[in-house]
Amino acid sequence: MIISIFSDIHSIDGWDKSAFDYLPKIFLAILALVTFYIIAKVIRRYSFRAYTKVLKKQTELAKFISSSLYIILIFAGIFFALDILGLEGVVTKLLAGAGIIGIVAGFAFKDIASNIFGGFIINIQKPFKDGDWVMIDGKFGTINKIGWITTSIKTTTGQEVFVPNQIIYNNTFTNYSIYNKRRIVLQSAVSHGDDLDLVKRVTIDEIKQIDVLLKTEIIDFYFTSIGSYAYNFEVRFWITFTKNPDYLEAMSEAIMRLKKRFEKENIKIAYPVQSLDFGVKGGVNIFDEQLIVKD
Repeated sequence: MIISIFSDIHSIDGWDKSAFDYLPKIFLAILALVTFYIIAKVIRRYSFRAYTKVLKKQTELAKFISSSLYIILIFAGIFFALDILGLEGVVTKLLAGAGIIGIVAGFAFKDIASNIFGGFIINIQKPFKDGDWVMIDGKFGTINKIGWITTSIKTTTGQEVFVPNQIIYNNTFTNYSIYNKRRIVLQSAVSHGDDLDLVKRVTIDEIKQIDVLLKTEIIDFYFTSIGSYAYNFEVRFWITFTKNPDYLEAMSEAIMRLKKRFEKENIKIAYPVQSLDFGVKGGVNIFDEQLIVKD
């Protein structure tokens, strides 16, 4: 393509004239380049200041926008200077070549562009920030750094996981830190012989004693089903949440409190029971009849 461009330059009408005739065009082309260069520098400087005020702490984004404007103006100056020199053929070939390169690059860097756009949206919308506890793409942990291509998460097991930004906006994600509170849903079951009103009253009473419980939120208690060996229930309550140990400690405290209180109230936490049939017809309860062991 370079050889073709130079051949076009030598074949342009008017190159048989003396170099003196082209001096005004060369001067205007240089003047155009210098003018566009100065304008590009001024626009980059003042646009960076303006976008920094608008985007506040997002200086990287402001720098990216101002640099993009700078590059566009520089290329505009180059094409304008070539047009002044009468090199329309060169400009046409450069634009055609740039179009082909752009198509190839578009396919090659499609994912990178998607990730950059995803990073742009994240930095504008701010659905989470550094240090927030999140669940993204099945990874649970704290946001370590929000980049333009990937977002890194420090998981509870201590690893740092990098999630492509396009995945974040192509799927659902959860931010547990946004409200500084989190809901705990504790499920359990009691035996068929227990007083259900007592179970509900005792459970709510113990949950109210948890240290990090949000007193302003309602404690929900529901019996959810009648199982083959138990009445299943769940209790829901809100706690103050700043870090994941808050959730784990509250869950642990709730379980310990319910176990102690259930034992005190003689409430039996249900577990699977297996029946043993010792008779030919109907079966025999080993607690109802004495077993006779023959020598």
